[in-house]
Amino acid sequence: MAEPINLNKARKARVKAEDQARAAENRVKFGRTGAQKALDAARADQAKQRLDQMRRERD
Repeated sequence: MAEPINLNKARKARVKAEDQARAAENRVKFGRTGAQKALDAARADQAKQRLDQMRRERD
């Protein structure tokens, strides 16, 4: 005879596994460290400054 299972525990385990899978997807999609965000911001600022320096003045 099979061992009886607690359906409440099985349901909670399934929900927990789904949440962990969703969290892993979100880490890939949105997860960037603060250093990466700062580096991207610095690069964008530097590119903007270079573009402004190369602009020609119109009379």
